[in-house]
Amino acid sequence: MSAGPPVIRIVDDDEAFRTAISRVVRAAGFQVREFASAGDYLLSQSEEEHGCLLLDLRMPGPSGLDLQRALSRKENSVPIVFLTAHGDISASVRAMKGGATDFLVKPVKRETLLSAIRTALAKDEEQRGARGELAELRSRYETLSSRERDVLRLVVAGKLNKQIAAAIGASERTVKAHRARVMQKMRATSVADLVRAADRLGAAAEVASPPI
Repeated sequence: MSAGPPVIRIVDDDEAFRTAISRVVRAAGFQVREFASAGDYLLSQSEEEHGCLLLDLRMPGPSGLDLQRALSRKENSVPIVFLTAHGDISASVRAMKGGATDFLVKPVKRETLLSAIRTALAKDEEQRGARGELAELRSRYETLSSRERDVLRLVVAGKLNKQIAAAIGASERTVKAHRARVMQKMRATSVADLVRAADRLGAAAEVASPPI
């Protein structure tokens, strides 16, 4: 998905704390970028985010939870580790329900912090792999003709060749040819592969609903 090592981004309005945490993280061999506010971080974002985010809970302007909500709407957002002096059960529950990988309370032990970072980076790698696979599936789907997409929808819906032929107004022989091309273009070896691909593509509306 992206070249280069992961970057640990620290978003905290306390400059002294950012500096201290940055030293710990850099000493562990990671690259670091610092931001004094949620707004600064949002303005800096690129389309190739890679790494994780150490995020304060309370800051002037948008809070850490506000930033988490904003990032949750982005397809390529990185995992978040909350790191705050104002932790409470309600905030931690909201953060974890929002997808945070951890919620740490300042002051935090070095090994606890680095362990949370490693967990977040592992999640980032997993998410990036999944996004890469999805992008590849989308690319394959885009190569299908409109008729081949119709056939795919009907195959995924469990229709037999004769039912598909009746639905699209073609012969069974033509349907078999379309199915073969769909399998080839989608790089599927079975109908189960096509169903999984449709599911991965978010196919509830476009792929899984047969036009009959």
